[in-house]
Amino acid sequence: MKKRKPLFIFFTVIKALFLREMGTRISVGKSGLFWTFFEPFFQVFIFVALHAALSSSSSFDMGIFMASGFVPFNMFRSILNSSSGAFLANRGLFSYKQVKPFDTIISRALVELFLTSIISLIFLSIGFFLGYQNFLPENASMVILAYLWLWIFSVGFGLLVAIGNTFFISVGKVVALSTFGLMILSAVFYPLITLPPAIQELLLYNPLVHFMEMAHGFYMYELDTRFVDYYYMALWTVLPWFIAIWLYGMLEKRLVSE
Repeated sequence: MKKRKPLFIFFTVIKALFLREMGTRISVGKSGLFWTFFEPFFQVFIFVALHAALSSSSSFDMGIFMASGFVPFNMFRSILNSSSGAFLANRGLFSYKQVKPFDTIISRALVELFLTSIISLIFLSIGFFLGYQNFLPENASMVILAYLWLWIFSVGFGLLVAIGNTFFISVGKVVALSTFGLMILSAVFYPLITLPPAIQELLLYNPLVHFMEMAHGFYMYELDTRFVDYYYMALWTVLPWFIAIWLYGMLEKRLVSE
């Protein structure tokens, strides 16, 4: 028999795990499909309503602004939360030598990327049917780059979370609790330019702020990307990946048997 190449095996395993995770994620019995798509619309509705109640005017369309922030942030949050239990939930599959713990992280992250793409298309469709004039992004290619870059950034942190949660189960719980605070501190539902300079300086230490400002700035005609530091984003993307791969290489056998 012809021996299959490692890359072919990898893609075959990822495809199988992707379909398995997708079936679990949108299981009708668990109402997963409903909450997956309802949550971002509910978030946008609530924050747009709050903004309308607290402010009588706005220089840009808040619905579009909120959607372009909550959709990528929810992807980041979902990747971290799903990665925390990826190794433990799929331990039975590791008896097959073709399936590696790393594969489960990639498959779960691809599920989140796929669902985020669907949600984005739904928001665009709603904008089209409601007749919003500026519902299309100013620079679509850069918005897509911001989403894909955030996905890569999220997977690196997700791998770190998965490794930590395998040995210390509280890691996943801490991550789940901290995502709400991160949402407040990441310029998801407000433009950074509206804050005092001192607060801007502090928030810019958070790499997620740069991703949100990149997505907002290239989506909205009324905003820009003056606060985005691409070198800082690259540093925070490469460093977690480097640490995660190093730990994974040392601990892979323990991750399978722990």
